[in-house]
Amino acid sequence: MMLFDTRSARLAWTGIAVLALSAIFLLWLGTTRLDVRLAAAIYDPAAGGFPLRHAWFAEVLAHQWLKWCMLVLGAGIVILVLRDAWRPLASISAGLRTRLRVVAACSISVPMVVSVLKRMSASHCPWDIVDYGGSAPYVHLLEAMPAGVAAGHCFPAGHATSVLWLVSLCTLWLPSQPRRACIVAIMALLLGSVVGGIQQLRGAHFLSHTLWSMWIACAVTFLWYQWLTRHEAHRQRRAGQV
Repeated sequence: MMLFDTRSARLAWTGIAVLALSAIFLLWLGTTRLDVRLAAAIYDPAAGGFPLRHAWFAEVLAHQWLKWCMLVLGAGIVILVLRDAWRPLASISAGLRTRLRVVAACSISVPMVVSVLKRMSASHCPWDIVDYGGSAPYVHLLEAMPAGVAAGHCFPAGHATSVLWLVSLCTLWLPSQPRRACIVAIMALLLGSVVGGIQQLRGAHFLSHTLWSMWIACAVTFLWYQWLTRHEAHRQRRAGQV
């Protein structure tokens, strides 16, 4: 138990450090013009738009079909967790039960948190920016929108979260197999970056929008994991004292 507690504490502090440093990096990135340079490289001035905005693989396959597949997968995990909560399945250990609950919670809360933040944000999508055929001015993340300009509600990237909640699958191997958990997390983030990149090709988001969605997915997963595993450990200690 002591080894488990030490390993969990080390992972917790590592997670806090990584999240803090990556947030600082993303805030700095938001002060640069990398977003607009990448969007400008994709934008076609002659056509007056983003060439791949209505491409089938981007608009239908990645934006609709993939989203529905992820919704079905997430719903399946949630149903499994609810079924187990109603009548515990003998094939699921206490540790696995807690981690499945982390995954189920993330499948709902990661898209939800990003959706709420989008409704609160003033940032516009690339295709709404005046430099790319729209009418809104470009402002950095921490800058205020000019007076009289309606909010764009485009930050952070919402569609990428349809797959980014998969980063929570890494918790199935924590804390005993941190390397495997790291590999799973990286694979989920890479998939999310691909989906976010496709949206960038359409002109639907800037790079920073996707990167912040990736950060949020990791942060939400971290918080759920810490809360639910600590709650389970506390419950087991109380049961052992009875």
